[in-house]
Amino acid sequence: MFFRSAVQVALALALGSTPFITNNATAAQMPARDADVRGSLVIIGGNARDDNNAIWNRVVQLAGGKGARIAVFASAASNPERIGQSNVDTLKGFGANAFLVPVAVRMTTVDYKIAADDPAVAESVRTAGGAYFAGGDQARITRALRHPDGSNTLVLDALWDMYRRGGVIAGSSAGAAIMSSTMFGEPRTVLATLKLGVAEGQEITEGLGFIGDDVFVDQHLLVRGRFARMLPAMLKKGYKLGLGIDENTAMIVSPNRDVEVVGYKGALLLDLAQASSKEGAFNVSNVKVSYLDDGDKFNITTRSFLPALEKLEGPLDRNKPYYREPLFSADILSNSTVVDLMGKLIDSDQPDAIGITLGSPNSVQPDLGFEFRLTRTADSVGYQSAITDNYSVYNMRLDIRPITIRRPLYQYK
Repeated sequence: MFFRSAVQVALALALGSTPFITNNATAAQMPARDADVRGSLVIIGGNARDDNNAIWNRVVQLAGGKGARIAVFASAASNPERIGQSNVDTLKGFGANAFLVPVAVRMTTVDYKIAADDPAVAESVRTAGGAYFAGGDQARITRALRHPDGSNTLVLDALWDMYRRGGVIAGSSAGAAIMSSTMFGEPRTVLATLKLGVAEGQEITEGLGFIGDDVFVDQHLLVRGRFARMLPAMLKKGYKLGLGIDENTAMIVSPNRDVEVVGYKGALLLDLAQASSKEGAFNVSNVKVSYLDDGDKFNITTRSFLPALEKLEGPLDRNKPYYREPLFSADILSNSTVVDLMGKLIDSDQPDAIGITLGSPNSVQPDLGFEFRLTRTADSVGYQSAITDNYSVYNMRLDIRPITIRRPLYQYK
């Protein structure tokens, strides 16, 4: 890795270059995104508020600016007419010329199978500046846009044409899940996923793959502790890189594969390039985990990081740690706990932080729990915002191993 001064970084930004911190590991040699793609992605972790100007303005800007035509897909929604119209109204409020595409499994006024192969509907999507996918059940999206034999409908082909031409594809929650070529279908809880794994066609299934075949995407990540369920899925499918985005937050993926985090919280990056796993109960070592805060950037191809502008004074000084006591959590899967531990560890005199997770005595395999060990290595680096005090943490080691939970849990005397 290497560091630069704030002046050097400012110069690099002015010249359009991005690397600030580079991983020592070589980028995995896997098929990347379609080389013909000139469009962008806005991957929202769910629950995007109507007043989140940073996200909605970026969607409209990437679609062509004020007046841009944006095709709204409420395909995942249980009530697509109502949800779709709400999304249309939101985008219009930010200056877009948004319209609802009548391709949704639960739409009552139109046969989605006919609409999905209607040349006029497809042309309206192809000539738009962007598309937006609402949340709900992501399986409804793939069902609506693919034929039963797996081939593309005319509307899905039109989406790809628009994207390759330079349009933006945005999506929230279920609309984020479809961005990778593999997505969760009917998953169990996070803890049950660690215990029981994932199966093709059940817990995991095919997405639409707009981000490429080399990146796995998940959503509602920190609020619901879903970073942990990404790992079994990634190992099952051979992914080396995973990006998980939290609620009311977005990852903007540019044509050159720069990822910029925008919004309320942030994103977790999971790098399995040097990870190893063992047979039996879930057990994985040497996962590289990073937390990208609002304004941070990461390049998928080069594996390089660039912190937000307010963090450019330099990395945290390891010789001046703030936290000076052992770091532990009894519920690592609770809301944002893993990021809180990472932030404390990178600004600590401790070598590691430990979190555990265990389930109800009535759950599946009640005696099986897991220990999550975060370790600060020579490659780990952290930044703290001068404005919000939020941390960015890059290249921290994560090891997960099974542990035995003794039942019943007795009260200490």
